[in-house]
Amino acid sequence: MFKLAGKMMEDNKFDFLFSGEVLGQRPMSQTKSSLMYVAKHSGFKGYILRPLSAKKLPETIPEKEGWVDRERLLDIAGRGRKRQIALASKFGITDYPAPAGGCLLTDVGYSRRLKDLFDYQGACTEKELHLLKYGRHFRLNRNTKLIVGRTEKDNEYILKYHNPKTDAIIDVKDHPSPIALVPNGGSKETIYLAGSICVGYSKASNLTPIDVVVKRPTGKQTIEVIGIPTADFKKLII
Repeated sequence: MFKLAGKMMEDNKFDFLFSGEVLGQRPMSQTKSSLMYVAKHSGFKGYILRPLSAKKLPETIPEKEGWVDRERLLDIAGRGRKRQIALASKFGITDYPAPAGGCLLTDVGYSRRLKDLFDYQGACTEKELHLLKYGRHFRLNRNTKLIVGRTEKDNEYILKYHNPKTDAIIDVKDHPSPIALVPNGGSKETIYLAGSICVGYSKASNLTPIDVVVKRPTGKQTIEVIGIPTADFKKLII
């Protein structure tokens, strides 16, 4: 990662690299010897600044050259997070991952969804990467996927990270239901299929036609679908 970041640093004529790593926070990858090893073998030794633990580590070139003031850097070390949480509070930062969380790429479900995204789409936005963390994901066809919330929190994040300029939002009318999202919209047939799947996860009956509200960039539309039992579309889950 630092090799790639260093290449970007050189290409864009930036002065140095920095990361939020903390000495001793992870017992294998953030020991002093590990941090020094990474700096050396990245090809950018001396140019990697770790502000949270800088006073516990050798001076870097940015500090020696006076580009940053070493006295204003910190000396955090160890696995505790109290000082980082206090810093977040000081600067008004409230939305950050749980301290116990690891790399999302080690999560089987997230990685499977990410591979699907790369296989069918290639380039993606940061919001699309966030969406991979929430709800149930379905591959309807090569050009269309569907995300259905599992919980109220999922619904909130689906609405937070969707793109209102391109996406279609589906909600079952007059029945408790999850929010469903069709990124970049879809054909009439796939929207009806998405609506039927959404009804399948709702409190509405699967035996009668149900009104579903579809919100697109061009406006709202109410369509009528019959819910599909969840067992019938399990094969579409990513």
